[in-house]
Amino acid sequence: MLAAFAHTTSADDPLAALTVGELPEPAVPDGWVPLTVKAATVNHHDLWTLRGSVAPSAGFPRVLGTDAAGVDDDGNEYVVHAVLGDSLRGRGDETLDPRRTVLSDAGHGTLAERIVVPRRNLVPKPAELSWAETACLPTAWLTAYRMLFTRARARPGDRLLVQGAGGGVSTAVLLLARAAGLWVRVVTRDPAKAERVTELGANEVVMAGQRLPSDCDIVVDTVGQATWKASLAAAVPGGTVVLCGATSGFDAPTNLGRLFSRQLTVAGSTMGTRTELEDLIRFLLAGGIRPLVDSVAPLASARDQFDRLICGRVFGKLVVEP
Repeated sequence: MLAAFAHTTSADDPLAALTVGELPEPAVPDGWVPLTVKAATVNHHDLWTLRGSVAPSAGFPRVLGTDAAGVDDDGNEYVVHAVLGDSLRGRGDETLDPRRTVLSDAGHGTLAERIVVPRRNLVPKPAELSWAETACLPTAWLTAYRMLFTRARARPGDRLLVQGAGGGVSTAVLLLARAAGLWVRVVTRDPAKAERVTELGANEVVMAGQRLPSDCDIVVDTVGQATWKASLAAAVPGGTVVLCGATSGFDAPTNLGRLFSRQLTVAGSTMGTRTELEDLIRFLLAGGIRPLVDSVAPLASARDQFDRLICGRVFGKLVVEP
């Protein structure tokens, strides 16, 4: 079968660690189901794997990919929940299981023609969404949903600031927040992306480095090191700053005085539960919301999609279809 996989790691040149080629079909463990993949996406987690920044339990070759939509051998259509965890160990939330991992880190990545998935991780595909749109849900869109509604407890009328425009999570946050009745400000360095997020419904766009006209109830940060100081400074007293990633780096100073004097809540957020994925799908269908797909490429061209992700030439999600 054709797959996109890491054959090694390279901190300085992640594409040098990537191979798109033939691998044997995976064995099917007890309680798992084989799927023929119809669509999957590339994510920053895949770049961290190629760079050696994550500590997966599997060796090489290691198939990449943390989300997919596909068909089982009986013709049933599913979207794949990527989190491997025990909700009992996580106090009712599998993402809080200390042993929690994701499919690719466990050696069962989704950027392949055929994959295997635990039966409990299969969620029926919504007929209203295309394969490409459905593949966007389990990583970027589920992350955005959990950040907003579980971790930040967003409510209609809240003022939200989103750091960065164009990424899969940031565009999902914008679309979900506007559908839920939030006022949204986006901070970006890219004038072209500023225009596009305005078209998507952002109430205000501020170019990075400009003084913000006011603070917000919730700040969503997917960037990390480059924006962390500004994120803390942009929250109202009693506000919440939610972080789900650190694409610019992990070492960021924190103004502890601002943290306690403004009584800020800092919340980390990673992926989401199977229940939240089901809730997300219902929310999208009720609101007529569709995930934003930047482009779709064949799996054989996955290297080009990874190159675009590295260079930041993205607005929405980059999809591959076997």
